[in-house]
Amino acid sequence: HWVKSYIGLLTDLQGYIKANHTTGLSWNREGSPAKAIPSGGAPPPPPLAPPPAVSAPVTGSGGGATDRAALFSELNKGEGATKGLKKVTSDMQTHKNPDLRTTSVVTAKAPPSTVGQYQAKKHADPVGEPSMKLDRKCWMVENFNGNKSVLVDVKEKSQSVYVFRCVDSIIQVKGKVNIITLDQCKKTNVVFEDIISTLDIINSQSVKAQVTGQLPIVNIDKTDGCQVFLSKNSVKAQIISAKSSEMNILVPDESGEFREFAVPEQFRTVYDGKRLATESVDSLG
Repeated sequence: HWVKSYIGLLTDLQGYIKANHTTGLSWNREGSPAKAIPSGGAPPPPPLAPPPAVSAPVTGSGGGATDRAALFSELNKGEGATKGLKKVTSDMQTHKNPDLRTTSVVTAKAPPSTVGQYQAKKHADPVGEPSMKLDRKCWMVENFNGNKSVLVDVKEKSQSVYVFRCVDSIIQVKGKVNIITLDQCKKTNVVFEDIISTLDIINSQSVKAQVTGQLPIVNIDKTDGCQVFLSKNSVKAQIISAKSSEMNILVPDESGEFREFAVPEQFRTVYDGKRLATESVDSLG
């Protein structure tokens, strides 16, 4: 729009010159001398204001050279020079947010608070409804919370029991079973009679397991806090652990009282000339 106005101004000026100044400006060669001009003319224009004083920046000795060196050092980083820049989001762009055109200040959004989300995750209950069903040869015991009387009645020794995401509950398994697995459980106890293969405790916290019959192998993996109560018939069970802590095995004595033994968590490995030899390291008191 301003370009058209500017062209129109030039066109009108050209017409004015052709009509009034065909041969240029007209001068009076026999004009009056300067002294004859009356002194009551227009006052002279005010003097121009002096330019603002520019204060030199205060720097130490060699400050200018140091600043230039720092500037070139930043530029030489290449792509790394832009790592400290913040990304301009869509709500900061004026062509997507017309309200920003009326002001020169762009307000940044406050980051969303994660306190509530953390607390919700920390105290989250099991996901899904509590359920117990037999899927082919595996009993699925899931999402029980605060239930102290969950009973699994195993009819065939080829069946297994899988306990998943139970919290503050007691699971009782009746009958001989092939495998029992505790996965992602917290403060959950399981009591069973006989296991043919293994007891697996995975990704759990503060769980307890007690056998009243036979138990050949106990696998503990990625678990913090685990107590296993053995019976007189299972004192020779193998304990296999990995990436776990606070593991304790309780063994009954002749009087029936349990003695507690901690499973080692620290190990020392040395090369004996032929192979690596590993032994447990008792924690210092």
